[in-house]
Amino acid sequence: MTTSTSLRRTLAGDLRPAETVMIEGFVHRRRRLASVLFLIIRDRSGLAQVVITEDRERAEQLGEETVIRATGRAVANPQAPGGVELVDPELEVLGEPDGPPPLELWRPGLKASLPTLLDHAALAWRHPARQRVWRLAAAALQAFRGALEAQDFTEIATPKLVGGATESGANVFRLDYFGRPGYLAQSPQFYKQIMVGVFERVFEVGPVFRAEPHDTVRHLAQYTSLDAEFGFIHDHRDVITMLRSVIAAMIEAVAAVPGADLDLPAVPAEFPVIHFAEALALVGADPGEPDLAPEHERRLGEWARTEHGSDFLAVEGYPAVKRPFYTHPQPDDHRWTNSFDLIFRGTELVTGGQRLHRLADYRAALAARGEDPEPYADYLATFGYGMPPHGGFAIGLERFVAQLTGAANVREVTLFPRDLHRIAP
Repeated sequence: MTTSTSLRRTLAGDLRPAETVMIEGFVHRRRRLASVLFLIIRDRSGLAQVVITEDRERAEQLGEETVIRATGRAVANPQAPGGVELVDPELEVLGEPDGPPPLELWRPGLKASLPTLLDHAALAWRHPARQRVWRLAAAALQAFRGALEAQDFTEIATPKLVGGATESGANVFRLDYFGRPGYLAQSPQFYKQIMVGVFERVFEVGPVFRAEPHDTVRHLAQYTSLDAEFGFIHDHRDVITMLRSVIAAMIEAVAAVPGADLDLPAVPAEFPVIHFAEALALVGADPGEPDLAPEHERRLGEWARTEHGSDFLAVEGYPAVKRPFYTHPQPDDHRWTNSFDLIFRGTELVTGGQRLHRLADYRAALAARGEDPEPYADYLATFGYGMPPHGGFAIGLERFVAQLTGAANVREVTLFPRDLHRIAP
């Protein structure tokens, strides 16, 4: 059952007929016939079939998820995965599981509840269908970076341990930072604005933390935020235009993932835009509402699909009372702001907008809210050095993938979700 070899590893997806081939992977499934045992081996590229006709008894002791090396002849067989199988193998065990796995990964779909999948995430993510979900996310991440780098953005990495709340009014995770208060960053907002003064165009991919007691299918206490910020804009419409190009690139990349098999949206040449006040009237909501409820977003998504043939709708002009102090007001009516949310298939996906860029405006905005400027001193100093008109957006990666795949719960597409109840595994 053991052998040593100097052969280079061949992936299952690259298996072709050859005299001697070595593959390595996990025992995905065992299939027994009268005189033959088939071992289906899984690696990162797919599945390969190994045919055992001799020494079956020892081979049958190899449980599912045993890590093995198989060396043998690769021969054509139209009924084998990929049309090629390994025969006359020598097997070497590289790693053994403790016992039978709690999930049957060989089945086409994982027949387990979501809590069970999350409890056994380290194993559940090995399932090919689950792997495919994160490959979609990885493709979207790569496209996000590529689309912005192509437009001369610089990637940055900012602190996730901060000395104060990033956005006034939002709940934060407080911690002991060497005997003084510290917080997990709610977003890289302040830092990415600061870096606009350095590079003009910046982006970041990283975790953000929200200590808000949401227990819904769309909220997490930690998620992956795809942030972009750039200077020398006219207003938030420039931000929407930039966002549209990034979303288009991300969806194009997802479409290229092998086996994606998704109902992907067509990205219009321009996102349709509606003002927040008009959106409230359209859904029959109280005109004094400061935000859109999930039901409002759903109905607006249906309207955008019917009226514009679009799965996307940008709602602009959110009330100033709802947006953070750094949000630029709508020039002709300061009740509203030059900010927006992008609704994708009836769910908010992106928040963005134009920011204030003059120090005097920041001081006035904080004073109007009755906030002490001292906690923001380092941030405000940036605007004393001169800053261009700028704006940006943030995309929640997990929510983006959930909407693309039609997942009923964002936790289905999150590697190790953190929420009101879960902090492990």
